[in-house]
Amino acid sequence: MSVIWDPPLDAAARPWVETAARLTDTEFAPLAAELDRDQRYPWESIKTLVDSGLAGIFIPKEYGGQGAPLTTTVRVVERVGEGCASTAAILCACQLGAFPVLLGGTEAQKKKYLGEMAAGTATSFALSERSTGSDAAAITATAVREGDGWRIQGEKYWIGNGGASRYYVVFAKTDPAAGGRGISAFMVDKEADGVAIDELNDKMGIRGTQTSNLQLDTWVPADAMVGEEGRALRLALQTLNVGRIMVSAQSTGLALAAYREGAARAVERHTFGKPIIDNQGIGFRLADVATELSAARMMLYEAARAYDAGEDVANLGAMAKLYTSEVAHKAADAAVQIWGGFGYVKPTVAERLFRDQRILEIYEGTSEIQRLVLARAIRKDVETAADRAAA
Repeated sequence: MSVIWDPPLDAAARPWVETAARLTDTEFAPLAAELDRDQRYPWESIKTLVDSGLAGIFIPKEYGGQGAPLTTTVRVVERVGEGCASTAAILCACQLGAFPVLLGGTEAQKKKYLGEMAAGTATSFALSERSTGSDAAAITATAVREGDGWRIQGEKYWIGNGGASRYYVVFAKTDPAAGGRGISAFMVDKEADGVAIDELNDKMGIRGTQTSNLQLDTWVPADAMVGEEGRALRLALQTLNVGRIMVSAQSTGLALAAYREGAARAVERHTFGKPIIDNQGIGFRLADVATELSAARMMLYEAARAYDAGEDVANLGAMAKLYTSEVAHKAADAAVQIWGGFGYVKPTVAERLFRDQRILEIYEGTSEIQRLVLARAIRKDVETAADRAAA
């Protein structure tokens, strides 16, 4: 039995996890160094994800997907992330674009967009802007009624799969005076007039992914709106609740890879006549990583189980995202330290994992935002208890 805690795997999940493991070992992991070096989007891996059914694993069967629960989905993402952080991030971005449609879309929208997603035509989540990354209510993109549709103007930034996706769920203010209560969401086609991508980000890590901006001065029909007018901020937050659990799976997958890199090096490298793992400074550090990584996986799979059971995962998802991403940081840092000088230079896997990890503490809500979410929840708990006591 491995030192690291391993979640139980039910019979329905097993074929998908075995598929993810096989493809990761034979196709995704062997490409990881090249994708990082060349900052190349892996279209061949996208085809593999689509052909295998993994691209649409969470999309319901009635819309062409596999209908897997979140517990299975995160196990697949985690396994892919053990071999290639970029491919795992791409897989998560595909699911993130699906959630607003799944949660708030009309039946016609679900049939069209979810069906195309399952077949390989991706949709991206376009909420953030250059100056409003964490403050979603402060977005400046607008949507104004024009004829029997809407004129959308503005710019979106930090878009996962940006440029590679055909469709974008764009969040814009339909009532600027209403703040967060005046935001609506729209499906926007990249091929429409007035839509342009003119900047691709040159990133520190997950360099096999494509991240871009989106320039908008375009018209969409009324039926392009996703969900209710003015209620899209809630839809975005519901999407991010799930997205945080998906990032948690990326985090534990990367942490597992980093832990194994560090542990293998600590056993094979000898100094002063013995393997360096026998030195407490190294052995104890790996012991701490193994313990925290096991706890992180338990939190991840409990959050996924709670979502599948229909429970509110706002707080648990925030905890999982916060903890798993910071454990991944510790695991990647330990791997670099154990590899020493080799861990600081390319093309060591530990060096790449260290750079890939850093985004996990930033996107889908920074660690600071997760702590803010949880601090507010704590305050609410205390105030609720005080009110009950007073009554």
